[in-house]
Amino acid sequence: MKKVLVFKTSVNLEKEINKLRPVLNALTVNAGIWNFDLEDCDNILRIETRNLKANNVCNTLNAQGFYCEELH
Repeated sequence: MKKVLVFKTSVNLEKEINKLRPVLNALTVNAGIWNFDLEDCDNILRIETRNLKANNVCNTLNAQGFYCEELH
């Protein structure tokens, strides 16, 4: 069963998404799909996944220099 993880991030430019694309693709390989909503004030990252953990996503974005917090 798939779940949707939702995160508030500091990603706010298309070029930042492009920088993160290979990292997020590697993180979600066989695990789901992802997208950013830069129109939202919280620069939302949504990931549909079966087995990915929220802390893995936050740690990955933090390591790339971005703020990331799971929204419940």
